[in-house]
Amino acid sequence: MARQSGGRSRSSHQPKKSERRKAGWFARLIGWLVAAGVLVLLAMVLAVTVMARSLPDYAQLRASEHGQMIVVRARDGAELVSLGPSYGQWLEAGEIPTVMKGAMIAVEDRRYYAHYGVDPIGVLRSLWVRARDGRWRQGGSTITQQLARNIFLNNNRTFDRKVREAMLALALEAKFSKQQILELYLNKVYFGGGAYGIDAASRLFFSHPATSLSTAEAAIIAGLVKAPSRYSPTADAEAAVSRARIVLRLMEQEGVIGPGEAAAADLDTVQLKQDHGQNSVRYFTDWALPQLDMLLPQTFEPIEVWTTLDIGMQRAATAAVQTNVPKGAQGALVSLDRDGAVLALVGGTDYVASNYNRATQAVRQPGSAWKLFVYLAALEAGYTPDSAVTDAPVTIGGWSPRNSGGRYAGTINMRSAFAYSKNTVAARLGDDVGFGTVAAMARRFGITTPIVTNPSMVLGTSEVRLIDMTQAFASVMDRGRSIAPYGILKVTSAGGEMLYRHEPPRDQMLVAPHVAAGMTDLLQTAVSTGTGRAAQIGRPVAGKTGTTSSNKDGWFLGFSSGIATGVWMGRDDARAVAGLQGGTAPARAFADFMRFATAKRPIERFETELVLPEWQLEPDDESWFGNPEDYYFIDEYGERADPFGRGVPPDDERYSDEFPTRLPVDPVRDPSRDDRRPEPYPDDQLRPPFPAPSAAGQDLLDRATGRNTAPRETSRVQSQAEPRLRRPADTPRE
Repeated sequence: MARQSGGRSRSSHQPKKSERRKAGWFARLIGWLVAAGVLVLLAMVLAVTVMARSLPDYAQLRASEHGQMIVVRARDGAELVSLGPSYGQWLEAGEIPTVMKGAMIAVEDRRYYAHYGVDPIGVLRSLWVRARDGRWRQGGSTITQQLARNIFLNNNRTFDRKVREAMLALALEAKFSKQQILELYLNKVYFGGGAYGIDAASRLFFSHPATSLSTAEAAIIAGLVKAPSRYSPTADAEAAVSRARIVLRLMEQEGVIGPGEAAAADLDTVQLKQDHGQNSVRYFTDWALPQLDMLLPQTFEPIEVWTTLDIGMQRAATAAVQTNVPKGAQGALVSLDRDGAVLALVGGTDYVASNYNRATQAVRQPGSAWKLFVYLAALEAGYTPDSAVTDAPVTIGGWSPRNSGGRYAGTINMRSAFAYSKNTVAARLGDDVGFGTVAAMARRFGITTPIVTNPSMVLGTSEVRLIDMTQAFASVMDRGRSIAPYGILKVTSAGGEMLYRHEPPRDQMLVAPHVAAGMTDLLQTAVSTGTGRAAQIGRPVAGKTGTTSSNKDGWFLGFSSGIATGVWMGRDDARAVAGLQGGTAPARAFADFMRFATAKRPIERFETELVLPEWQLEPDDESWFGNPEDYYFIDEYGERADPFGRGVPPDDERYSDEFPTRLPVDPVRDPSRDDRRPEPYPDDQLRPPFPAPSAAGQDLLDRATGRNTAPRETSRVQSQAEPRLRRPADTPRE
């Protein structure tokens, strides 16, 4: 019995076979994990060693820069804006202020000197905050990891990128010292505004090198790394100061500065660099800088672009638009010098809120401002500012235009019709010279958008760009010569080498000088006594208003003292703007800007005296030959045309320019040609009168020949004209 009892006792203390098997598997698992860990560690050491050897040396890392820096300057050389990366001067570790080093370590990596590139404690702290708050609130990246990401990687938040970032950080720590890594970081980290490195940031925000940074300035710069766009002093000074206070507190906690120094760092007294260009300058640079692709060969070196922009005029243009634009509407302004140089360009009320450039991109109906081309075509066809025209209801091709206010002045001259923007007169003139002729005139003066040629086009139904319309008015200002807007004067390298210089293009005569003089006469009258009176500035001004239906668009374009300026106002969604007319807010904005723009320029009188060509002058009795109705005219394509619809005179000795063509009543069929040959009248035979020519008008021919017949009424006039000219006081809206 005793043996049995003892046997049972030994048996009860022996481990079961299953338990021994589990213990064996657990021991082997631990062994495998340890072995795997050792292998992984050896692999990491080997990988880090290989990676460290393959890294560029310190000189190469220091010299590496990415992207092209472009410094944009105004016409006087003042810096407008810096685009692309700016690296400033490289500062050695000993040149960097100690307070700047301490501020960066305190806010970005307080255990910088205690880890080897990756901080396990920082990683665990980041994971704990993530688990507690349910989202990433605190990063675990060290300064070395940030440097690796900035130089070798991107900002994608993927596991693969984080692993490579950690490996590169370990490799950097293995190859370089802590001082070298900190020097690289402080000279390469991005601080916003295109500034890379503390020296570039100091010059951008404080206008001095980083070697003289104060404690408060160092705190502001150190606070930018977390979110450069959010805490930028030039974008949001209040946010930058609020973030800098947190940095100062961390600097005090880490012992970088004492309590007294922290209290003495007055962030409110930090002087920020003045923003010379204001945000509206970006409208100009967005238009001008893409032209560099055509002006320069491909280059990645830093360049300086000298532009035509005048800082004072740009500020005045911005203020003029913002002050006068109706509530809820947008505005744009373009101003050109007499050679086409862009002096000011505003594409909207606020570039930060909307960078859409309404001066160069938006296409809107110009309203009565389009009449510039209608009257240019009429003047070229033989009309003069004193020519008699009829302001009465008319129907052309089923279209019946009406004047604003529904009133008509009867027989008036072209000068008055243009000054008070008579729609019926513009329609008659367009029908007389040809709508295709008006379209061709607009093309000639720089309109690049599609143009319709139906009758209503004379009232500005075709959409245009503000810069194109301003260019057209500038060409009239320059006595009919072509003007091409440009914004870049020259481009130089950082070392001063000339890469590009603007060369004036060869100008072309768009219209004869007497046509431009006549048009200037009309434009000046529109400002003196017509719809553009609000644009007066105390010196000669020529211009034209434009208002579209339902007050959706308001325009004023004009020139004075060698400066042509165009203003547009309206809503982006093309909804009506209460009270908006070309003669109100746009004309006032034009006047506000032009008073400043022309202040230092001499007063210039307009050349409005018409020196007509010989063909348009009334001949002496001795030199008059033949019937005056026998002259031919030029159509919109520049070809000779018979105004009576009887065919084009042939080019032979019988029908030369010296002996004008006479057309018989019944042309004779020439069997040798497949057309109708006009035969000359016998000397003793006169041709009966034909209908009035479409290119000049019967009234003009009557005056030229001395006839005193009453003006002819066409079948298209639907009612009698109002028998008086309206006074300026009750001029209807255009």
